[in-house]
Amino acid sequence: MKTREEALKFGLSFERVYEEKPFHDPNWQLVRVRGSKKAFLWIYERNGCINLNVKVDPQWRDFWRDAYKSVTAGYHQNKNNWNTIILDGSVPDKDIRRMIAESYDLVTDSPTKRIYEAVRKIPKGHVATYGRIAEMAGNPRMSRAVGNALHKNPDPEHIPCFRVVNSKGELSGAFAFGGSRGQAELLKADGIEVVDGRVDLRKYGI
Repeated sequence: MKTREEALKFGLSFERVYEEKPFHDPNWQLVRVRGSKKAFLWIYERNGCINLNVKVDPQWRDFWRDAYKSVTAGYHQNKNNWNTIILDGSVPDKDIRRMIAESYDLVTDSPTKRIYEAVRKIPKGHVATYGRIAEMAGNPRMSRAVGNALHKNPDPEHIPCFRVVNSKGELSGAFAFGGSRGQAELLKADGIEVVDGRVDLRKYGI
């Protein structure tokens, strides 16, 4: 990856993003996330090379700088949280893409996203409580937020919220999963026994 066009194309391949040229200088292009409007990729030319600014986890910041001379402290940005990638051909494409993807993940991080990621980790044939999902998402106190997020589940096919039950192993109310028997039927199809609207957490819980 050496050109502005290649970097922009990859940046725009992520979900819910858009390009913006916010400065009077057309040299600068930003790729932002819709909604929050946060930028995760800055593209500009400097000293004859296309440069990319990407957000970085501080734990990985120095790893990338030590691995490649063409990865430096973020130009004109917070040096603790941003790196600059100089597209001079010395950094492999796979690592450039990885750094851009990590920048996107950092900028889009949210409690709801972490909740969905935790739910995806529930194995088939098992359930998790709202409290357990809250723990897995990084905040044991947000059990109510788990319920709200699952009620708005945008992708039930890949985010199996039917595997989430309350602290007693009880299923959700009739409003969810298409009716009072919906969740029970999904769990039974998953190999989980449901007795009187309840799952045995000792047997099936994670």
